[in-house]
Amino acid sequence: MPVTFAPDVLRQRLLIEWHYRITKIDEAKIRDFFRFITTKLSLRVYGEPIIFSPGGDGKTDNQGYDAFIPLIDSGICLYVWTEKKFVSSIIYTCKNFDEKAALEGFKAFFDLGDHDVKSF
Repeated sequence: MPVTFAPDVLRQRLLIEWHYRITKIDEAKIRDFFRFITTKLSLRVYGEPIIFSPGGDGKTDNQGYDAFIPLIDSGICLYVWTEKKFVSSIIYTCKNFDEKAALEGFKAFFDLGDHDVKSF
C-alpha cells in the first residue's frame, strides 16, 4: 500500500497476530524473541526490552505481557494474552526490512497456529 501522508518519511510497518502453540511465553522467552528477530532482520537495538505484566490486575482473559524493544530505526511491540495463547506484534521501522523473513521468524520462534498479517 503506498504511503499517502508524509511520503518523504520512510517507514515500514508489519502487524502479525496469531495463536501460539509453544508451551508458554514468559519474560525470558520474550527477551529471547527480541534477540532472535532483531538479529534475523538485521535491526539494531539501542536499549534493553521493556516488559510489563499486569500481575493479576484487570480481567483474567487479558493477563499476559506488554513488551517493547527500541530500535535505532524505531521499535517492535509485542502483546501477549497468555490465557488465550494469542499474540499481537507490530514491527515499525524507518528502514526497509524483509517482511517474508519476519513472518518466517515469527513462525519458527512461536510455532504459529492461525495467524493474520497486515503490512502498511
